[in-house]
Amino acid sequence: MTAAIHETVSELRPLAGLRVIEFSQMVMGPSCGLILADLGADVIKVEPPKGDRTRYFKGPAAGFFATYSRNKRSIALDTSTAEGQAIARKLIENSDVLIENFRPGLLKRVGLDYESVAAFAPGLIYCSLKGYLPGPYENRLALDEVVQMMGGLAYMTGLPDRPMRAGASVNDVMGGMFGVIAIQAALAERQRTGRGRYIQSALYENNVFLMAQAMMCEVVSGQPSIPYSIKDSPWPVYDLFDTRDGSKLFVTIVGEEQWEAFCRAFDREVWLADPRFATSNDRVDHRGWLIPEIAKIFKEWNKADLAARLEQLDLPYAPVNKPGDLFDDPHLNQSGGLTDIHLPDGGEAKTPLLPISMDGRRLPNRYDPPQIGEQTSEILREIGLSPKEIETLRQAGTIKVPPS
Repeated sequence: MTAAIHETVSELRPLAGLRVIEFSQMVMGPSCGLILADLGADVIKVEPPKGDRTRYFKGPAAGFFATYSRNKRSIALDTSTAEGQAIARKLIENSDVLIENFRPGLLKRVGLDYESVAAFAPGLIYCSLKGYLPGPYENRLALDEVVQMMGGLAYMTGLPDRPMRAGASVNDVMGGMFGVIAIQAALAERQRTGRGRYIQSALYENNVFLMAQAMMCEVVSGQPSIPYSIKDSPWPVYDLFDTRDGSKLFVTIVGEEQWEAFCRAFDREVWLADPRFATSNDRVDHRGWLIPEIAKIFKEWNKADLAARLEQLDLPYAPVNKPGDLFDDPHLNQSGGLTDIHLPDGGEAKTPLLPISMDGRRLPNRYDPPQIGEQTSEILREIGLSPKEIETLRQAGTIKVPPS
């Protein structure tokens, strides 16, 4: 089976003409490549002949490959061999950007580290996505949960005696995003200077950046950080409420106009004259009385009716959804935020597109996740190899070419 090509009337590809070689696995590197691919770059994913190991993951990691591999081409190449390394160098010579997120020193063993590559491709933007930036920790291995623990995010997410990771790979994905930001900056600089750059983005420093707000709060307030699970809200109403039908809605009432609209709509005009609630800060000071009273009001409403009323009042609210609920979200479906995708195992699904639009248009899914080495032959032809040379490499096991 070959990956489907999704035709568009007029392709939106702001990075068309940019070629990226992706040596990566798991989430951080593939998410960096995905963003560049969605933006229109030609991203070539280099896989071992047996395929990227995330293709075979189960459990919570079962969706890694399908999530981060659309709009990419795959070449299956054994870089442990001299022939495979020579092919890799030729690919790099014909590329603008290299992405890698392997453990420190791994690519140096096969001659594909930055110093080796810069000698023959001085204009290349080389992006290493690691656990830590240079410093005492730089040779440590890291995972998202590791840096969430040491970077304060798990403490802020969990209970005081039970740190808990966030429910998504936030540092992996954001680390990939910062890699893209740096790559685009280096490409803009290269237009002026003609020289490449060695870029690093890291999980730990990404997590620390996420914690900047809490760190600065400690400086400004003089108080230690308190986990969000138990800390007092800085806003008058910023809470989860039960409804009559057993559901829950998260509701916020923070501005003066919102407070007045809420009181009038729910027959609590008397609160508008109550000195305890005269200002937003006053309402924060009296949350202990106010929130239970609002909870009584909302408990008399069904979720759907309450949501409709809050929307009329322009009050921010949200149901508590599970990830699977998002497949049926009317906004995502009607706005084009989800796209159809064919999976390598033959299945079909919907997947979120990048959360941006350009001139009101979303960046499309042009290519479904590829089979192992699906574009190996065409990529090798593009860099000048003959059919005979490709067949010799196939017979030697240096490359894998899927059956027609």
